[in-house]
Amino acid sequence: MHWHLRTGLRKADSVLQSTHIPVTARPKAIANWLFFVAALIVAMVVVGGVTRLTESGLSITQWDPISGIIPPLSHAQWQAEFAHYREIDQYAAIHAGMTLTQFKGIFFWEYSHRLLGRFIGMAFFIPLVWFAIRRQIPRGYGWRLVALLALGGLQGAFGWLMVRSGLQPGMIEVSHYWLAIHLITALFTMAGILWTAFDLRQLSTNPLARPAVLRPVAITVGLILLIQLIYGAFMAGLRAGLVTDQWPLMNGHFFPYAEFSSHPLADALFNDPYTVHFIHRWWAWVTLGALVVLARKVRGIRRSASVAVHSLIGIQILLGIAVVMAGVPIWLAASHQLVGALLVVATTWCAHLLGERGRRTV
Repeated sequence: MHWHLRTGLRKADSVLQSTHIPVTARPKAIANWLFFVAALIVAMVVVGGVTRLTESGLSITQWDPISGIIPPLSHAQWQAEFAHYREIDQYAAIHAGMTLTQFKGIFFWEYSHRLLGRFIGMAFFIPLVWFAIRRQIPRGYGWRLVALLALGGLQGAFGWLMVRSGLQPGMIEVSHYWLAIHLITALFTMAGILWTAFDLRQLSTNPLARPAVLRPVAITVGLILLIQLIYGAFMAGLRAGLVTDQWPLMNGHFFPYAEFSSHPLADALFNDPYTVHFIHRWWAWVTLGALVVLARKVRGIRRSASVAVHSLIGIQILLGIAVVMAGVPIWLAASHQLVGALLVVATTWCAHLLGERGRRTV
């Protein structure tokens, strides 16, 4: 009997040593922390969208990662910030004659966007250090968490490069290319955080589970969704949602031939608001088809994930149509951006379910 007990203990110890879970590791706690950070990024995307819609992004003309945490506190400090803004071309072109009170309104959104970005950075960095010191990170995940932290820092740098593009002489808005880079990097970071959280959550319930892998179908769907997201960013950067208030036609035509023919092909595809709008509104249906395929593949694995993708893509298309026909009201456009971020969350969830290895069958 004692021999069998000793043998069983040795086998159990061998199994534990072969997994990614040291005795001090806390994969479930780390997963919950990462889900919280991902939720913060969703909020960040929405605040960033409102910042863009209210023409607030250039209201702070300097990048002070440390001192910029403190907003203007005195009337003199507010006047100094307002004076900096009046020096750039956007003020004369869009906000000429605005009062200090009005300036405080657009300052609020840009300041909130930057402050939330700093908070997300601290919400990631401080717990990461804590988990590392206490040796609670499962083997093989430390490098991934550090890479995600670095990606978040890069996202902040891209944000400043985006703002700086709008501060150049002759510019009254930020570059839509930098806007796309800024948004896509945020969503990619969020997807990476979620993927890691899903891996860790599975590891917490099954010590033998291995990290999920990207299946070909998930890669294909992800690329199709990526194109739609990039053109969504172009829509915001070029104010392309305002070129028409009609659907399915655009100012009485299915395709904007006149505007398209006035540009070289490459320029029209990436810089003409009418062409960008046309691509975004109809590529949405390609994206719908791809996401339906992905959702159907995971229906037998996790029905709730399949329902989430089906529901969100339907809502997103309806919101997109409503935004255009209503003339791009801020609340509706912000809702469109929120659902877009949630759609990335649901897509990541489905892709991970397809790629899970070592899933328990009991």
